[in-house]
This record gives sequence, C-alpha cells and structure tokens, in this order.
Amino acid sequence: MRNPDKQPLISLIVPVFNEDQALELFIETVTRTLAKDDLQFEFVFVNDGSTDQTLPCLLEYSRTRSRIQIVSLSRNFGKDAALSAGIDFAQGDVLVPIDVDLQDPPELITQFLDYWYQGYDMVYGLRTCRESDSFSKRISAQWFYKIFNRFSAVKIPENVGDFRLFDRRVADVIRQLPERNRFMKGLFAWVGFKSIGVPYKRPERARGATKWGLWGLWNFALDGIVGFSTIPLRVWTYIGCLVSFFAFFYGILIIGKTLVLGVDMPGYASLMTVVLFLGGIQLMSIGVIGEYIGRLVIETKARPVYVIDRVYRAGQDVTQY
Repeated sequence: MRNPDKQPLISLIVPVFNEDQALELFIETVTRTLAKDDLQFEFVFVNDGSTDQTLPCLLEYSRTRSRIQIVSLSRNFGKDAALSAGIDFAQGDVLVPIDVDLQDPPELITQFLDYWYQGYDMVYGLRTCRESDSFSKRISAQWFYKIFNRFSAVKIPENVGDFRLFDRRVADVIRQLPERNRFMKGLFAWVGFKSIGVPYKRPERARGATKWGLWGLWNFALDGIVGFSTIPLRVWTYIGCLVSFFAFFYGILIIGKTLVLGVDMPGYASLMTVVLFLGGIQLMSIGVIGEYIGRLVIETKARPVYVIDRVYRAGQDVTQY
C-alpha cells in the first residue's frame, strides 16, 4: 500500500500529430478536471513531426502554463516512438499516456490513482463500448486481439489502448528495452507487474479527425504480431512438412501408375495447378520470413527510436546538445 497522504506527480504523456484544433479544449478540460481534485500534474506533449500549427499553439500555451513541457521530434516517427519519447522525458511518479482528442476521459485518472494507492503498478482503461469507432475499425480491432493473443505468449487485454496509469518503476523498465520496432501495447503487457483494468465507455472524438487509416492499422497489427510471436514462422514449417508428405505419396502413386499402366499423356492443367499452388506457398512463406528479416535488419542497425529537434519548458528552448 502506498501512502495516500503523499501526493504523486502525474506526468500526462500526450503524442500529437497535426492536432492544433484539439489542443486548447484538451488542455483546459484536463487542467480543470485534475485541479478540481488538487492533483499535481505536468503535460509532456510530444510533437510527432506535425505540419500544421500544433507546435506554435503548444508554445503559446506553454508560455502561460508552467506545467507544459514540449518534446518536438525532427519528423514523424509514429505514435509508439512518440510515447517512448514522452516516457523518457516524463518526470512524474506516475505516468499517464492520453490522447488529445478526449476519447480518453481525464475523469478516470482519479480512479486510476485510487488503484495505484492500493498497490497496483499499472491501471489500464478497458473499453466497454466502441460505438464512436467505425464498423471496420471495431471488427479489425476484435480480430487483431484474438489473433495476437492466440499467437503470442504475451497476452494483451482486449479493447485496451494506450490510456493507462503506470508507476515510475514500470517506466524505468520500459526505458531499458532496446528494441527499435516499438509496439507499446505489447511492451506494457510484457513487463508484467500488478495490473488491473477499469471499464469505461469511450466517447466521441471532441475535435479533429483520426490519423489512423485501415492501411496504417494493418501495418500496426503486423508489427505487433511479428514483434511478439514466432508462430507465423513455425506455421510455414508445418505447412512445408505437410505439403512434402502429400507430394511424397503422390510421387509414389505416379510411379506405381506408370509401372502398371504405362505413361499417360501429360496433363498441362494439372501440372500448372500444382506448380502455381506450390509457387504461391513458397512466395507466402518467403514473405513471412522477409517480415522477420526486415525487422532484424532494423534492430541490427541500432538507430535511435526517435530524434529530438527541440525541447521546450515554459515556452523556452531548453534543448541540450
């Protein structure tokens, strides 16, 4: 049990990419909600290569609000890389990744904190209703969680996003992980620790539009499955053995038929069917192997997860070179 009389500093990690329309409402809503409970908090905005007025707006807000820290990346590295940057720069005792669109209700943070006081190291938001998402997104998310948890030894809770509260020691472990292909949902589950889910109904997006398309979600899901499971590789080993097994007996059948009945007229259609079938299997298996090799190449190069352009506190450039 943690001491409820000691007020922790809450670091709100907010990745933003072209979100200038949503910033003001988000900052005002979160500040009003958390100040109502006299909570100590800071904003750690990670500007993920925005091309609109996101950074100028953040700088304007930070000049009048000392709680705002801005980490501006040199280009768009993706949400998971931006989350990693936020974790690296957060100074709080507990950290809360939260989206700027207010689909992650800031009112839940107080409830998260109550569980943290009870000894939980990670408290995550569990979406009980996703009516605000499109039909295709709901179906794809449902299938992703089922496939991921079937393939991976590390299980992630279904319908759980990045919105959660976790302790400083969890953050320190995540910071030690060296991988470049970041799938934060999987990493949050991989580190373990005592966790609990808090159900909530996800509201509509307050302002702006989502930056996630179906192609981006597909690549995101592929990164997650490949990054946390080798079963796709193993599956093709079994398929290869099965095809070889049938090919062996089919070869015996052809030899026996030739010895008994003689040589038949060659069948172009059947030959092409077999060739195309086996060729398709080989190409698919090479593609799966290529996904893993590609990620191995990226990890071997050991490039940084993100590159910082500028860091601002209270509207001042505090970048250290």
